[in-house]
Amino acid sequence: GPACKRSGGSDTRTPGAPTTMAAICQGCLCFQCVTTSEIGIIERCGRYERLAPPGLRCVCWPLETVAGRISRRIQQLDVACETKTSDNVFLNVIISVQYKVKEEYVYEAFYVLNDPSEQIKSYVYDVVRSTLPLLTLDKAFESKEMVAQSVKRELSGVMSEYGFVIHNALVTDISPDGRVKTAMNEINASKRLKEAAFEKAEGEKILLVKSAEAQAESKYLSGVGVARQRKAIVDGLRDSISQFSGNVKGSTPKDVIDLLLLTQYFDMLKEVGTQRGTRAVFLPRKKKSQVSAFRDGLLQAQAGRN
Repeated sequence: GPACKRSGGSDTRTPGAPTTMAAICQGCLCFQCVTTSEIGIIERCGRYERLAPPGLRCVCWPLETVAGRISRRIQQLDVACETKTSDNVFLNVIISVQYKVKEEYVYEAFYVLNDPSEQIKSYVYDVVRSTLPLLTLDKAFESKEMVAQSVKRELSGVMSEYGFVIHNALVTDISPDGRVKTAMNEINASKRLKEAAFEKAEGEKILLVKSAEAQAESKYLSGVGVARQRKAIVDGLRDSISQFSGNVKGSTPKDVIDLLLLTQYFDMLKEVGTQRGTRAVFLPRKKKSQVSAFRDGLLQAQAGRN
């Protein structure tokens, strides 16, 4: 406090009076609150003095000031970068970098780097534009994890000197030009249509093969049925001939066969006549002249056309 001397009930200042600076220091004490998620940087007369942990902190203003605050939280920086692939397709790539400042490196993080966000962006640009141009468009989409690991590895090696810890680097979006997207969709659609047509053809092939196999089996069974039918007819004819020859005296087996053939002939004519669309039935003659044969041929041809 100021040096004073009491005399005659009044205070008289001695020649060693306090300076103006001391008076200022005594009357300008103030408090600053630092939140839990931050660490304050206190400077005295422009020079770094100390750190201010979270809580209520005493600052002797104007000699001391809180020059800045460093967040203790994990922060995210989204970096948008444009580059091209080896097949000359331009891409817009968005990479999210998650980082945090180490508490023991707050001084370096605050005083060494002028703008940490811009410097992180510069390293991200460098990694992306040196990695993706070596890949094709399809490989770029498949190599998102590789690009993210390259960015994280590069940033971790550089930013750790300044107190920054890179927790993760994520490639959140790879977006080519709209026309390229449309072309890719058309290629994919054509591929799908080709696969669908192939599968459809395979299905039709299976149906045709199965149908042919069914027809072959059906014809085989039909042939077996016809053979059995004819065998039964022959057996019946044989039995009929035997019975007829035994019951009718003087008849020969030839007479019986002729009678049976005649009966079947008339049955055939009956079946033909009852069929839908039948116009005419021509009966052969034993003795036929050339004129009648020619006439019958013309009539048959005319009936066939009708």
